[in-house]
Amino acid sequence: MPAPIAAGGTFTLGSTTDDPIAIYRLGFGAMRVTGAGIWGNPPDHDVAINVLRRAVELGVDFIDTADSYGPYVSEDLIREALYPYGDVLIATKGALTRQGPDRWEVVGNPAYLRQCVQMSLRRLGIERIDLWQLHRIDPNVPAADQFGVIKEMQDEGLIRHIGLSEVSVADLKSAQQVFNVVSVQNLYHAGNRASEELLDHCTANQIGFIPWFPLGNRELVAADGPLAGIAARLGCTPAQVALAWLLQHSPVMLPIPGTGSIAHLEENCGGASVQLDELAIREIKNLG
Repeated sequence: MPAPIAAGGTFTLGSTTDDPIAIYRLGFGAMRVTGAGIWGNPPDHDVAINVLRRAVELGVDFIDTADSYGPYVSEDLIREALYPYGDVLIATKGALTRQGPDRWEVVGNPAYLRQCVQMSLRRLGIERIDLWQLHRIDPNVPAADQFGVIKEMQDEGLIRHIGLSEVSVADLKSAQQVFNVVSVQNLYHAGNRASEELLDHCTANQIGFIPWFPLGNRELVAADGPLAGIAARLGCTPAQVALAWLLQHSPVMLPIPGTGSIAHLEENCGGASVQLDELAIREIKNLG
């Protein structure tokens, strides 16, 4: 039986390299399996474990996390729930430090970036990270130094593929002078399309675009929100409309909705099967 998310299609990360990875386009973001403020342990450890396992049961083979989620908690839970990972791609990120709930500070010192990778390898129990993403480019450290150490770690076999997060087209092109970039991860959803230029560039160049916060704020997917009418007409939920729009908007789009709830997880995965008609697409276009 096909995976519930198979209707969303597949994408090949690193299609222009000699080591591509094919994944389902609808993935899972593992930020919300931590505590409040993305700090500390989840309120119910067993629920977090079950959410991760249920995601894989539903066919998810792309899970996005970061060493700063918890910090470390998300990676630890992923290993506990899913190791050995089989065909599931575990992507992680580094460069953000934590000073408390909802507090984040970028550190791009090359020695620290190397520590991020080494510690993620240790926590996840692997010898190579399939997709490691620079969580932010540190404006206080020369970008060439940050890119250089990442390339070194890829050459050493610690990283298979490299991605970037919260970047511009110029940032992406600069990084591509040093290594092949297979994905970018920027804030993007039906109500916030500030990264459209970057998305267009990625679409034209077969670079995966991972929209974080793909469901936007609560108002976007509320029962009485701007997507509610479309959802009622199509017999689905506003969240499913938001995800379906992302999947239909570009073939390189890789949404990673996150949740700590199995019910919401199952709802989100159902978004892969929703097909928006031209009327819905026009209505959503007007939101931006």
